[in-house]
Amino acid sequence: MSSAADTRRLFPGPRAQRTAEMIRVDHAGEHGAVQIYRGQRAVFENRPAHERIAELLKEMEDGEAHHLDTFNRIATDRGVRPTLFSPLWSAAGFGLGAVTALMGERAAMACTSAVEEVIEEHYREQEIELGDTDPELGDTIAQFREDETQHKNTALEEGAELTPGYPVLKAMIQFGCRIAIKASEKL
Repeated sequence: MSSAADTRRLFPGPRAQRTAEMIRVDHAGEHGAVQIYRGQRAVFENRPAHERIAELLKEMEDGEAHHLDTFNRIATDRGVRPTLFSPLWSAAGFGLGAVTALMGERAAMACTSAVEEVIEEHYREQEIELGDTDPELGDTIAQFREDETQHKNTALEEGAELTPGYPVLKAMIQFGCRIAIKASEKL
């Protein structure tokens, strides 16, 4: 047997299936995050009054792109297919980013804080579930959770909570994120 993917094909089981679901949903989430930042930057870029926020969003997008590249590699190495919802998450992520950016810089940051809070919780739950059964994946998730926490904290420092209607906006975005997580795990 030459790879973990070969092992799973020959000896399928609940642990292998659950790990594949984790990889699939994490890949989908990072893909969606990149699209959110791209949508926000599409609104703010090339506007001198928003140059600082566009640069900040680019830095966060670069971090998410690194996460996505990592999950692309892990999914390929382990023979895990991406979610069937990828085209939908691309459009939804970009749209969410653009709409919140059109609402203003603080609303864009409210989006970031809401999304990153859900992902931070999601990664923490995965770390607990994995325990020491898959150290490579566990270490990756732990590092990425720290990155997502940093993004959330940056968004809060940038005034996310000062967005008019913040509690409602946050609840709506987080509800959507949780639905996307459940759907992406299975399909």
